[in-house]
Amino acid sequence: MSSSIPAQPHRAAHDQEIESLAEFDRVVAAHGSLARYRVQAVDLTDRTAELLALDTEGAVFLGCPMAPEASARVRASGALVFPPVPGLPFDPYRGFVHTPDELFASLADGYDATPDARAYAWFRRTRSDGDVFASMLRAVHDESVSDALDELLAGQPVVGVMGGHAMERGTDAYAGAARLGRELARSGFTVATGGGPGAMEAANLGAYAAPYGDAMLEDALRTLGKTPSFRPSVTDWARAAFEVRARFPEGGPSVGIPTWFYGHEPPNAFAAHIAKYFANATREDGLLARSTAGVVFLPGAAGTVQEVFDNATPNYYGSRGGPTPMVLVDEEHWTRTLPVWPLLQALARGREMESRIALVDRIEQAPAALKRLGS
Repeated sequence: MSSSIPAQPHRAAHDQEIESLAEFDRVVAAHGSLARYRVQAVDLTDRTAELLALDTEGAVFLGCPMAPEASARVRASGALVFPPVPGLPFDPYRGFVHTPDELFASLADGYDATPDARAYAWFRRTRSDGDVFASMLRAVHDESVSDALDELLAGQPVVGVMGGHAMERGTDAYAGAARLGRELARSGFTVATGGGPGAMEAANLGAYAAPYGDAMLEDALRTLGKTPSFRPSVTDWARAAFEVRARFPEGGPSVGIPTWFYGHEPPNAFAAHIAKYFANATREDGLLARSTAGVVFLPGAAGTVQEVFDNATPNYYGSRGGPTPMVLVDEEHWTRTLPVWPLLQALARGREMESRIALVDRIEQAPAALKRLGS
């Protein structure tokens, strides 16, 4: 099974976007013009002859390396060129979401050597500097990731799985969250999480395990359980995940949407597609807004409580259309430990969203509840 979510046809605005060298060559061969196209993070240093000859009026080149003579020519012919920014640990103009292999490159040298850790270090440094140029680069990066995520998920029935980062590998709760992700994936949903450790990793692991039998998931859980947490060593924690992936390379796809705002929490390696943001507010809203088939809330603390009501608010007001299903898991947690359920019921009473919320006691009950609420 491929690790890629099937590509969907672009919306009209995306028909003018070029995001790979192969796509560049197809457009040139088919149209003989780049006029009004947007070329995004494509290395064009070997396409100088084409750039010197083609019509590029109204085109925009975003972070595309090209020869000096090609850059001068396309500018003179009416194109707008945003050159690559040297010295960054990330590409602000990227055309696609991240992958685990990309973010964890150089893990053999320790987590601090990876692009993910270096991007977090850059973020911490520039955020304290208050540099407006750095702020602009972060914003451009996040908008590029949002655009790529929209293209990736177009037409997909997405279920968000929310839960705390503190859930450790090797626990019954972690295994339950993994089985939830597997069941959702096998039911035809695209699983999306906050992309971090704990419950988020477990749900992404479950989606990854969906093409395999029970033995694979049990093996993975045993392997991961030897390194329960990303503390004290992110390096060891991540290596355990890549060990599982190496043994079972044909995993199913899912999406993780983490943030460098919480950079001490690394992304997990089981989401095939990682849309990582600098701005946490953009990330939070985007994750919930894209969970078009509903959201399952596993036990969590302040962050998960915030996500419950961030999702309840547009369902209450209808600001994103009709309300989407919300399933809370663990009666004790949501009625006594953190009594979110009574307040959610009170908000929903008498509104359309009342028939779209449910509280279940066990993770195994969540998929059926989700299907029932969505019918």
